[in-house]
Amino acid sequence: MNDTLATLRPASSTAPPDLAAVKVRQQGAWSSGDYAVVGTTLQIVGEELCEALDIRAGQTVLDVAAGNGNASLAAARRWCHVTATDYVPALLERARERAAAERLEIEFREADAEALPFASGQFDVVISTFGVMFTADQDKAAAELMRVCKSGGKIGLANWTPEGFIGQLFKTIGKHLPPPAGVKSPALWGTRTRLAEMFEPRASSILAEPRNFVFRYRSPAHWLQIFKTYYGPLLKAFAALDPAAQSALTTDLFALIRQYNQSGDDSMVVPSEYLEIVITRKP
Repeated sequence: MNDTLATLRPASSTAPPDLAAVKVRQQGAWSSGDYAVVGTTLQIVGEELCEALDIRAGQTVLDVAAGNGNASLAAARRWCHVTATDYVPALLERARERAAAERLEIEFREADAEALPFASGQFDVVISTFGVMFTADQDKAAAELMRVCKSGGKIGLANWTPEGFIGQLFKTIGKHLPPPAGVKSPALWGTRTRLAEMFEPRASSILAEPRNFVFRYRSPAHWLQIFKTYYGPLLKAFAALDPAAQSALTTDLFALIRQYNQSGDDSMVVPSEYLEIVITRKP
């Protein structure tokens, strides 16, 4: 149940993982709960990524693993022609509701990030905020981002780093529910080394700058209640554990929050590092 939250430790088996099965379980995790409740708090990341990309009105933009549409909405506000994709229909419906409320024109399509249903070179800009990094087959997903981006176009990503709060959250959960052997950690997308491996052969430049998103909640207990209820991977992790193991995980999560919390009061103010990435495709 913890495929999405693979840690950085090396695999203990040489047998290749069943990535198709991993994908099915991941899709089930993201379909549970209601990620939109968490996702909407991350809106500022999509706005800042669009600024980093210097996107222009009239450009064609593809948002991959769009979730509830943060980056899609940001691009649409800049008068781009936006297509938003995800493999969880319920999340696309949340994004559709938000676009309708703001009277923004966005095309929504259910699609797998590892097999995008678009022509090669179709988009000026391809973006993903905390989305494509959770694909089962990282190299395949990266290749698809490059394929659908036009020559000289840009790919913009926001990916959690291994050292940041969310990266350490993955690691903490992995201690209680070890991931399948051979499955690469999503946090690798937040490292310059892995980005170079996946994109450098077809990129003219890769710019990666560390940023912080600040989680602001009423209290650590409030954060945990929201994430246990609405954040699919954590919801599934707790569901897979017996009561004693749930208690142990809770203890470790609160310890992690104490390590990062900067509030100075009873609330939660936790910066979480991510990489803001702008990749330019070779002409």
